[in-house]
Order: sequence, then structure tokens, then C-alpha cells
Amino acid sequence: MQQPVACDKSRAIPSPCPLEANLTDVSFHTRRCITEDPSWSLVTVPHLTELCLQHIAHNFQKNPILNCLLPEDQKKVVNMLSTSLPLTVTANIVSHEDYWKRCCKERWQVCDVSNYGDSWKRMFFERHLENILKFFIPNTTDPKQVLELIPLCKGYVRKLEIDQFLPPLRVDQKEESNDLSDTEDDSELGEIYMHHYNLKDLIPALPHLEELHLTYGVKSCGMNFEWSLFNFTDLDCSNLAAAVKMCRNLKVFKLTRSKVDDDKIKLLARNLQYHPCLLELDLSHNLIGDHGAQSLGKLISHSRLEALNLCNNQICHLGAQALAQGLAESSTLTSLNLRLNFMEDKGGEAIGCALLTNTSLKSLHLGSNNLSEPTAAVFSQVLAQNTTLRSINFSCNHLGLDGGKKLLEGLANNKTLTELDLRYAEVEQETCFLIHDIVWTNRELVRQGSLHHPNSEYL
Repeated sequence: MQQPVACDKSRAIPSPCPLEANLTDVSFHTRRCITEDPSWSLVTVPHLTELCLQHIAHNFQKNPILNCLLPEDQKKVVNMLSTSLPLTVTANIVSHEDYWKRCCKERWQVCDVSNYGDSWKRMFFERHLENILKFFIPNTTDPKQVLELIPLCKGYVRKLEIDQFLPPLRVDQKEESNDLSDTEDDSELGEIYMHHYNLKDLIPALPHLEELHLTYGVKSCGMNFEWSLFNFTDLDCSNLAAAVKMCRNLKVFKLTRSKVDDDKIKLLARNLQYHPCLLELDLSHNLIGDHGAQSLGKLISHSRLEALNLCNNQICHLGAQALAQGLAESSTLTSLNLRLNFMEDKGGEAIGCALLTNTSLKSLHLGSNNLSEPTAAVFSQVLAQNTTLRSINFSCNHLGLDGGKKLLEGLANNKTLTELDLRYAEVEQETCFLIHDIVWTNRELVRQGSLHHPNSEYL
């Protein structure tokens, strides 16, 4: 039987422990790194999670997996996203307001988010769409720029303010005009070439649109000025009327400084007459005359309209009488602005007579209408009987001394009128002082009533 070999302990070389060897290596490498880079630290090494989030942000356009992440990780990725990413990627995926705030701040110098319901995303899409429409050139700009944006912005656009519409380019006008009859004038040529972007393709596709402000014209044309640049054509009107009629949630519609005449307003009024939501209509600074006012009178009596602005048009006494008839039948209109028209006393008296029965109107502006003492006499009765009116403006008329005194008589027992503007109305100074004293007292009574009854009608 073989005997075990005795171990010579004096000659044996002990093998190093594995743990000790690893610690030795780590210590060596650590000392080496510190020697080579004194600023090196384990703290500077990013976590694997951070590296993954950076990778997601860097490749977001190819693989936008934002919704798969935890809320805190989503925020980190959004903060790393570039504002130059295509809207097709970010519109329906990124809802974080911080991202859209960066988009707005980088694009526009002035950003008042309070005008957009405190939503940066809404601000971005509304202003982005407005910019496209303002610089859209028919027959030149690709309509896909608008149509492709609709699915991305339709959930956020609630108001559009478009203060210019560009007409088509007229490069070949001279050549093509040689083929036209010599009897055709410049206005007819303008009608042929000046059609603008067709809103009928856009407006009905925005289900949340509540306000629409339009001006058909060019803001800056320089040396290329032509009156035809400011045409609101029959086709434009027809397309707009159809678009507004189909915009079922529209509450505010403003069409100003667009040369809207009687024929065009008739078409618009017919399409707005039974609109379910329209509350405010602004047609100021246009060319609406008596025939157009007759259509608007019907609109007042058949719609839910609360505010109508017809400032600076061409309405004379016949048009005012038609508006007065609609006012007498209306139970919703609270504000009517007829400043800068040509109503004269026949029109002013008609409006006053309507207010003897109307119980909804609170604000009336009749400034600069060549009104005189007969109108003041009718409104003396109105002030004595009407308990709804809060504000009347007679500025820049010719009420005269007697007219002022009649208004003062009507105010003797009035407790509701809180504003009566008689500037440049040729009313005696003492009479103005006495009227102001009564109106100021009424205002104080209303203010005190609102303090004691915050939910009352005084608000």
C-alpha cells in the first residue's frame, strides 16, 4: 500500500486567495486612474436608466415609446426632446406642457398663454395654423400643408385670428387679359383672380372651434398696392357662409375690414339665422347698408345672438328701422353697436321705440349718427321706463341743450343706468354735470348691491 507523500511546508508556495487578488487588482487600477485623471469619480458614471432614457429621446422620431414609461421617466425624456421634431411624431403623443412651452418660446417672442386657456399646446397649434393660413397663396401653396395639419391640431384649436388673406399671384394677368373682352373693367378682372383660400375645407373639420376672427386683405403690400388685394369676392363669401354654417360650436364670429356689402351679408345672415351656438357677431368697418341691415334685423329676431357690432358701416334710417324691429322681437341681444353710421333721427327714434318693449339690451352705442333733439326726446321715455339698459353712448351727435334736458328728465327716477356718454353731443355743461351725478349714484348702488348679493343680476 502506497504511503502518502509528506508535504514539505518549508518549500510550499501558498497560492493567493481569489478575493484578495481581485481587491489587489481593483486597488491597483483605482490608484492608476486617480493618477491619470484626478477628477475621475464613480459619481460621474451615469446610471443605466439614464442612458436608456437618453437613447429613447435620441431615437424618439423612429420609436416614440413615451407612453410605455413611468410618469417620472416620461418627464425626463420630454425634457430632452428637440423642438424640431416633426409634428406628426409629437402632436398626439406629447401632452406635457413644458415641451410645448419650449416650442412656443423658441418660435415667438411674445407668448401670453392666458389668451389660450393657459394651454401652451393650444397656443402652439392655433398660432401655427394661423401662420400657415396668413401666408397661404392660392394656386401656389400646396393645400396639403393645411389638410395634413388638421388631424394633428383639431383637438386643440378653439380660436383662429387671421388678419390677412393673400390672393393668387397674377404673373400672367396681362397675357390672359388680352383674350378677354375690352368691356371688362379692373373690378371684373379682380373678381377672376382674387379668390382666397377656401375655408370650407378647414373650418368644419375643427370640432372645438368657438371663435373665428377674419379680415380679407393684405397687411403689408408695399409698392405693390392694388385695391383688388382687398377684395372679398362672391365665391369667398359663399365658401365662408357654408363653412360657418357647418361649424356647429362657433360662438364668436368676427368679419371686419373686408368690404362686406349688402349682397354678401344677406348670404351670411341666411346661413347664420338658425345657428345653434352663435352669440357674438362683429361686422364692423364694412360696407353694409340698409338692405344688409334688413337681413340682420331678421337674424336678431330669429337667433340666440347676444352681441352685434355694426360700427362704421353705411346704415341709414331704413336699415336702423329694420334693426329696431328685430330688436323689439329679440329676447337675447344684450349689446348693440351702431357707431359711425348714418341713422339720423328717424333711425334713432326707431331704436328708442324698440327699447320701450325690449327687456334684454344692456349696452347701446349710437355715437356719430347725426342724432339730435327728437331722438333724445324718445330716449327720455326709454330712460323713464326701461329697467334693463346699463350703458348708452350718444357721443359726437347734436343733441343740443334741449336734448340734454330731456335726457335729464328721463333719468329722474332711473336706478339702473350706470353709463351715459355725452361727449361732444352739444349738451350744456351744467346738464352734463347733473346727469353724471345721477349715473354715478346708480353705479354706486349697483356696486353695493353686487357686494351684498354676489350671485345677483348686478354682476
